[in-house]
Amino acid sequence: MTVATPYQRSFGELLRQWREHRRMSQLDLSNRAEISTRHISFLETGRATPSRDMVLHLSEHLDLPLRERNHLLLAAGYAPVYGESPLASPQMAAVYDAIRRLLSAHDPFPAVVVDRLWNLVDANDGIGLLAKGIDPDLLGNVLRGSLHPDGLAPHIVNLGEWRAHLLGRLRRQITLTADPQLAELYAELREYPCDQPEPEVELPGPGDILVPLRVRRAGRELSFFSIVATFGTPLDITVSELAIESFYPADRATAAFLRGASS
Repeated sequence: MTVATPYQRSFGELLRQWREHRRMSQLDLSNRAEISTRHISFLETGRATPSRDMVLHLSEHLDLPLRERNHLLLAAGYAPVYGESPLASPQMAAVYDAIRRLLSAHDPFPAVVVDRLWNLVDANDGIGLLAKGIDPDLLGNVLRGSLHPDGLAPHIVNLGEWRAHLLGRLRRQITLTADPQLAELYAELREYPCDQPEPEVELPGPGDILVPLRVRRAGRELSFFSIVATFGTPLDITVSELAIESFYPADRATAAFLRGASS
């Protein structure tokens, strides 16, 4: 069976799909984009043909990922405007150098770079402590490597809590992007076993300010929190979909151990 790509659908169908996915009425989009409701209706029904600038204007006000903006352009009969350059290509040298500097500077604490599907793009030396002993086939995807029973999961002290946190992040990403590959990944991860209760809502306990990752490694319990960074002004699909997750010690004992282990 042949699966239709997004731009094989009509522009009007895609526009309506995204508007409804964003839970916006035609009036909502009209007010945001400062376009008449009548014109939006005509665009969705095919009675009006959008200009290239109109496609980009509506994409901006629907907050579409760059990949989806290209799909909307193609559906309207225009060439894509956002490139997708391999990270190893010459034009991405500055981006790659910046990533490597960030990763190296974060040692001995773990840090990873992932793409939109959570595939591992790069990592620093500090991640070796968390990745030790994990099936190499699982390490290609950070979520699989974290939650699979042959991955990091057996070493996570608060697996139920951390699993709920990661799946919640993935659900929010699916809501934003409507990416079917992410939906498939979510369905797969939900099937992984977990012998701990998973909170439906993350509620802080006494003194809690962050959801920690607590793992047993090197004969001791280590505790981390993470910060996720993205590029602020991306005009390339690859750059827009990269995320750098840096793990920091959540207590002094973890910090001292990691610094001592690296010296």
